[in-house]
Amino acid sequence: MREWRFVLSKKWLGYLGVAVAFALICVILSHWQWDRRTENLTELNRLNANYNAKPVEVTSILPSLTSYTANDEYRPVKVTGTYLADKFFLARDRSYNGFPGFEVLVPLKTASGDVFIVDRGWVATGNTHDYPDSIPAPPTGTVTVTARLAASEPQISGRTDVPNSNEVAVIGLKDLQSKLQLPTYTGAYGQLVRESPSVAKLPFLAQKPTIDYGLNLSYAIQWVMFAVAAFGFLIYVIRREYDLRYSDEEDQQWLDEMRAYKKAKRGPDDKEIEDELLDKAGYEKSRPGEQVGTGR
Repeated sequence: MREWRFVLSKKWLGYLGVAVAFALICVILSHWQWDRRTENLTELNRLNANYNAKPVEVTSILPSLTSYTANDEYRPVKVTGTYLADKFFLARDRSYNGFPGFEVLVPLKTASGDVFIVDRGWVATGNTHDYPDSIPAPPTGTVTVTARLAASEPQISGRTDVPNSNEVAVIGLKDLQSKLQLPTYTGAYGQLVRESPSVAKLPFLAQKPTIDYGLNLSYAIQWVMFAVAAFGFLIYVIRREYDLRYSDEEDQQWLDEMRAYKKAKRGPDDKEIEDELLDKAGYEKSRPGEQVGTGR
């Protein structure tokens, strides 16, 4: 084991410290990705619970015109009133399955005189002009609307409403209230689910939102693998250093052992036998006490 003592030098201890620091960073990042996945799962569970909840009267969730919290997003509510069909708005630059179009926003006036903005769905941009070719009309008279709550959108710098038009850049409820000059719910509006009575044709209704959390799990696993790889690479480098230090001696020893093995396996050749006989003859001639005969 003395050959491995070089790993206790300052150089290699420094490399170990770098590997440990890198691994700790990877573990922290992996934990962060795991936390993000947990947050997304929590958000997904909340979204599903709200989305599939039983509809309730709008006043039970929005007791005032400005009431709304993020926890109420996509909660289904019921609102009864009369559509102000001639005062509808179009939120432009909206896509549906990759196609450009508009969201149709129609004010619904309740019996109390308050207005609840209903997003009745999406319509496509016209074939020959930047405006819908047709917009399905809402039902007339008293109607009960079931809609899922959505928050008022913030204003976007550089995007403005089209002058002298019903086209708006964002679904900003305070802006719509100022255009209507009526008491309007400004905390949230509703994405249409169904109407009673119904009409034969509707715009394309809002699709259920999705939350992608699969990559967070993959990233968490990847960071753990990077941490393990750091120590694997350190072991590889240490082994390379060991080979550079001691591989020549080990190779020479292995070659000597292989030569001896091959020699023992094949037996002595003619030259080795001759050398052995000559050595033996020379030894016998030089044995002490032996005299050469004189012939007498």
